[in-house]
Order: sequence, then structure tokens, then C-alpha cells
Amino acid sequence: MPLIWLRTALGFYGFGLLFAVMAIWGERERLTRITLPAVALGAVFHFVSVIESLKLGGADTSLSVHQVESLLALLLMVFFFAIYAIYRTASPGIVVFPLAFVLVLSAQSYSGPASAAVESSPFGPKWIIAHIALIMVGYSALIISFVASILYLLQEKNLKAKGFGGFWSRLPALATIDEIGYRVLIFGFPFMTFGLIVGSILAEAKFGPDYFKDTKVLLSGLMWIVYSILLYTRWSAGWRGRRAAYLAACAFAAAAVAWVANIHP
Repeated sequence: MPLIWLRTALGFYGFGLLFAVMAIWGERERLTRITLPAVALGAVFHFVSVIESLKLGGADTSLSVHQVESLLALLLMVFFFAIYAIYRTASPGIVVFPLAFVLVLSAQSYSGPASAAVESSPFGPKWIIAHIALIMVGYSALIISFVASILYLLQEKNLKAKGFGGFWSRLPALATIDEIGYRVLIFGFPFMTFGLIVGSILAEAKFGPDYFKDTKVLLSGLMWIVYSILLYTRWSAGWRGRRAAYLAACAFAAAAVAWVANIHP
């Protein structure tokens, strides 16, 4: 059943993919009225799929790579609708919808035995799930911040060129885009931090004090440092606009490298 719900969600997410493609050609306004309810319904089916998948796993459940992909896609959708509820803009969907579609497409296409995203832990699988869930919230925040940075740079270029037609004319104000990127960073940082702490505890218990020499651990630590620098420069140094957008891109790149290292050892 979880796979059926996930594939149903994928079908509804297809509307989001269509929305992203058509928005570039200036047809976003007419599609929005259809797309948002469809994608929201897909997110509901997606949520049911994730919950049922965890229940079927029971006490010994261990998240597979594809379940992690599914969880990340769901969290991105949650972030999107939270932003839409606050700012009444669907612009982040231009990137979020295709990304969620690809993640779910990958997750639902795997029908073989589940391969664990992380190995077993002396503390039990619930600690592993908590670690991954916390990290995924942090990843989602970084991705949304990166999306905001892309929108900021596009809107800035559009305003300088005095182009006000099509999709570009419907982007939020620069201050709004900048605020979205900043607020999601603040929200996601504690989740990323606690997720890495839990991961460190699990790794130390299994591998001993030399666990920090592992490349995956070092890359995760590097990602956290870049995340911290990004947040610090925005909070204390007052970085905004273009500089913050470029640094958000660097943080996303670090997160992408850490993701590849941890998911595909």
C-alpha cells in the first residue's frame, strides 16, 4: 500500500512539474488554480505513504535510501506550502515541484529489497530514524534557501533590465525573497545541528573515538560549518541580497556533496 500511495502522489506531483515548465512560458497564472490543490492532494497521499511505510517496518524499521528520498520530497512540499501560506507566492514551486517529482519518481521506481541508508546502531533503529529525519529537515531548509537565492538573482537581473513581462513579473519583491531565504535558514539550523549530534553519538558508539576520521563525517561537519557561516553572516554581519545568495549556493553545494557521500557510500 505505501507504494500505491506514493505512485498516486507522483501522479498529482506531475501537475507541479507541468506548472514549472509552463511558468517559464508565462502561463503560470492560469495553472496555479489547478496546480496547488492537485499538488496539495499529492502531498496528502505522500504523507500517508511515509506513515504506512514506517508502520509496516515495525520496531526494527530501518530507512532505505529510497525512503530517505521520499521523506526529503515530502519535507520540501511542507516547506513550500508553509511559505505559500505566509507569503502567498508559488514562485518557489518553479524549482521545488520538479525536484520533489524527481525524488518521488526515484523512490517509487525501486521494487527490490530495501537497502539501509545507514547501518545498524547499538541504540536501535529509532535513533537512526530520528537522526535522518532531523538531518532531512535541515537539508530541506538549505534547499529552499538555495531556491530563494536563485529567485533573488533572477528578480534582481529582471529589475535591472527593466523586464516586467511573463513569469518574471510575478516574482515576489527582492525583500520578500531575501526574507524567505533567511527565515528558512533560522528554522532549519537547529534541526541540522541536533541531527548531526545524534549522528555523532551513533557513530562514536559503533566505531569508537576514531569515527571523526571517516570522510562522510568530515563532509557532514564541513556542511554544518558552511551552514553556520551562512547564518552568521546574515544574522550578525548583516549580509543580504547578492552576497547572501551566492553563499547560499555554496552551502547547497556542500550539502549536496555530503548527501552523495552519506547516501551512496
